[in-house]
Amino acid sequence: MKLDQIGQALASCYDNLVAEGIPDHLAALVRRVDHAERTMPAKADGPEARIVLVVEDERNTRELAESVLEETEMRVIGCDSAERALSVLQERGGDVALVFADIRLAGAMDGLQLARAIATLWPRTRLVVTSGVEPEPGVALPEGAVFIPKPWRAFDVLVEAERAARDPSPPVS
Repeated sequence: MKLDQIGQALASCYDNLVAEGIPDHLAALVRRVDHAERTMPAKADGPEARIVLVVEDERNTRELAESVLEETEMRVIGCDSAERALSVLQERGGDVALVFADIRLAGAMDGLQLARAIATLWPRTRLVVTSGVEPEPGVALPEGAVFIPKPWRAFDVLVEAERAARDPSPPVS
C-alpha cells in the first residue's frame, strides 16, 4: 500500500485517532512505511526544488508533519527551533515556499516571532502557524499568515502546501 493511500485513509479518521491518543504511534508507523518507499525513485530534490520548513520542537509531531508534507512535490526540511529555521532560510530563503511552524518552540524565539521575521525578510514565503491554543487576544499574525489549530488535519496542511507550491505570496511593496 502506498504512503499516499495510507494518508488518505488516515485523514478520513484523524479526529477519532486524536481522541484516542494514537498520533504518536501513527507517526512511527508512517516513518516505517515512508522508509520502505524511499527505495523508489526520488522526486525532484535538486537546486530547483521548492522547500517546506516544518518548525516544531516536539519530535513526533514534527515527524508526522514532515511525513504528511513529503506527499507534495516539495523538499521537506524539519527544524527543532526557530533559530535552526532561520539558518536554513539564510542559506536557501529564495527556495522556501512554505514554513509550517508551531507557536510554542524551545529556544529564544517562538513561532510568532519567527513568522514576523520571515514576513519581513522573505515576504514571498507562505506562513502557516499552528498551536494547541489560540493566539492570545491582541496578538496578530503577520499579514497573509494562516493559523491552523492543533490537532491539525493532514488535508488542511496539504491544502496550504499546494497553495504555496502553486501560487507564492506576492512581494510586499
